[in-house]
Amino acid sequence: MSGPTSTADIVVIGMGPAGESVAGQLAEAGLSVVGVDRELVGGECPYWGCVPSKMMIRAADLLAEARRIPGMAGKVEVIPDWSPVAERIRAEATDNWDDTVAVERFEGKGGRFLRGHGTIVGDGLVQVGDETVRATTGIVLATGTSAAVPPIPGLADTPYWTNREAIQVEELPASIIVLGGGAIGAELAQVFARFGVEVTIVEAQDRLLPLEEPEAGGTLADVFAVEGIDVRVGGLASNVGYERQRFTVELDDGTELEADKLLVATGRRVNLAGLGVEHIGLDPEGRAVDVDEHLRAADGVWAVGDLTGRGAFTHVGMYQAAIAVADILGRDHEPASYAALSRVTFTDPEVGAVGLTEEQARDAGHDLAVAVQRVPHTARGWLHKAGNEGVIKLVADRSTGTLVGATVAGPNGGEVLGLLSLAVHAQVPVARLRTMIYAYPTFHRGIEDAVGQLDLD
Repeated sequence: MSGPTSTADIVVIGMGPAGESVAGQLAEAGLSVVGVDRELVGGECPYWGCVPSKMMIRAADLLAEARRIPGMAGKVEVIPDWSPVAERIRAEATDNWDDTVAVERFEGKGGRFLRGHGTIVGDGLVQVGDETVRATTGIVLATGTSAAVPPIPGLADTPYWTNREAIQVEELPASIIVLGGGAIGAELAQVFARFGVEVTIVEAQDRLLPLEEPEAGGTLADVFAVEGIDVRVGGLASNVGYERQRFTVELDDGTELEADKLLVATGRRVNLAGLGVEHIGLDPEGRAVDVDEHLRAADGVWAVGDLTGRGAFTHVGMYQAAIAVADILGRDHEPASYAALSRVTFTDPEVGAVGLTEEQARDAGHDLAVAVQRVPHTARGWLHKAGNEGVIKLVADRSTGTLVGATVAGPNGGEVLGLLSLAVHAQVPVARLRTMIYAYPTFHRGIEDAVGQLDLD
C-alpha cells in the first residue's frame, strides 16, 4: 500500500447502472461516497448495451414494417441507410462515448469520483492508482460483466467483434458470422440482416434463445429463415481463421463458413479479476459473487448487479441497488426475491418471459399445467396479419393454482408480458385471472385464451 490515504463512508467499485445508483443514493442521503471505475460512468447499458442497441433495433423494425406494406396497404420502396443510425447512437445515446455528464451528475449529489481500477487490499481498504481509500462503513462491489470469449483455436488472433464493436460500427460489412444465438446475438443478427448484411448465426445449443422456452426459439428461427438469416444450431465452432480481411469459421462437422466480420456473442463473464476479493474471503475465480437477500457478500461488503449472477439485466441491478442502499442505511426493506424475474429479448417478434420455464419448473418439482396459445390464432393476431408470429405460454402449479412462469413471443411481447409479470409476482390465482375482463381486440387478450386452456384439476 502506497501513496496518500483518504477516508469515506462507502466506496463503490464499479459505476455501471447498479453501482451508480447505489453511489448516488447514498451520497444524497448524506454519506461520504467514493465511486470508482476505470471505464465510463453508467457502464455497459447506456454506451454499448441496451440503449444504443434498442436504437438499432427501432431502426431495423421500421424497415421491416415498411416491407410488410405490400399486400396490405400499397407499395413502397425500402432503401436501408445505416448512417442515421450510427449518427443517432453517437449523438443521443452515448454522447460519443463521453461520460462527463454522468460524472458531473454523481459529483453534484456530493460524491467523489476516481477514475481507475479499484482493488481491495485489506479490510475496508480500496486502492485506486496511487491512492488508498479507507471505507469506514463498507464497500459495494458492482463491476458487472464483460463479453465472454470462448477458447476457440485461432479466435484470439483475429480482429473479432464483441457487442462493443458492433454498437460502434459506422459502416456495415457485406457479411457477418454471429457466434451465439442468445439474446445479444439474436438481436444484433436481425438488425444487421434487415440492413442488408448477409448473416449466419452459429449456436452450440439445439435452438435459438436456449435459456428460454423452445417455442420462443422455434418462432424466432422460423422468422429468421424468412428474413434470410442462416441459422446453424447444435454445432460448435472448432477453429477460426482470418486472412485477406476475411473470417473463416470451421464447425465440428467439417462445415466451413466465411464472412467479412465475426461477432462473438457467446455470453458474459463476471469481472472479478484483480478486484482483490480474496482479501474479504471471496473466491476470485468464482462465476459470481454470492450474496444474501440483503445483497451482503461479506462483513461490510455488498454486491449488486451482474456480478451477483442473478441475470445480466439493468432492471435487476437497479432492483438490487435499492435493497442494498436500504440495508446500508439501516432502513426497513423487503428481502430480494427473483421468483418473478422478467426479461425481454428485443427481436421481432419480441420475446418476453417471467419466472420459470416449463423445464425449470419441472426440475424444481412443480406439478404443472401448461397452456400454449398461438398469436396468429387470436383475434388481434389475425387482424395484425404480417408480423403476427408468436406464442403465449403459461406455466402453472396445480397445487397452488398460480402461475410460476410465462412467455410471450409476439408483437409487443415485452409489453404484453406486464400482466403476466404481475400475476407471477403477486401469485394471482389462475381462477382469478379467468374472471378478469380483457380488452378486445388486443394482443394481451390472448392471455385469456391461454388461461382458459390451463387444466388445474
